[in-house]
Amino acid sequence: MNYRILLFLFIAAPAFGSPSSEEFVIGPIRHQSQPSVKLSQPSSFPKPNHQKSYLQEQQQPAAKLKQLGVGVASWYGPGFYGRRTANGETFRKGTLTAAHRTLPFGTMVRVTNLDNGRSVNVRINDRGPFKYHRVIDLAHGAASALNMMRAGEINVRLEVID
Repeated sequence: MNYRILLFLFIAAPAFGSPSSEEFVIGPIRHQSQPSVKLSQPSSFPKPNHQKSYLQEQQQPAAKLKQLGVGVASWYGPGFYGRRTANGETFRKGTLTAAHRTLPFGTMVRVTNLDNGRSVNVRINDRGPFKYHRVIDLAHGAASALNMMRAGEINVRLEVID
């Protein structure tokens, strides 16, 4: 018998406690129209021809970029200075180079830090990274340019520069 009362309360409680549909009347939303302001440049001051608008600059990229993807980047340096990279170069401090698993040596890649928007162009001259979740290892100079020295690992976007 107690179960029947509890069952009744569970079924009937929402009906007694819920507000009726009359309490939820929503009136029409009124928008105040704002006066449109048109700024016009006087005809006596024409825009100089040497200045490009923002849209014109965006439509004419300096180089073609091929998106490789987004992933995690790390940096390497101090223990490897003076050693040979995979393509035979001597690894030096401050270089704008990187290690990638599959890209051909000499490929130019734009690496963009997704946290702060900084980007740097690097040349692939080594193989790596050897941790599965990383997509690229940056040399000391490239890591400094991206402001990632303290972080160690950052999220980046990779684009091949043609």
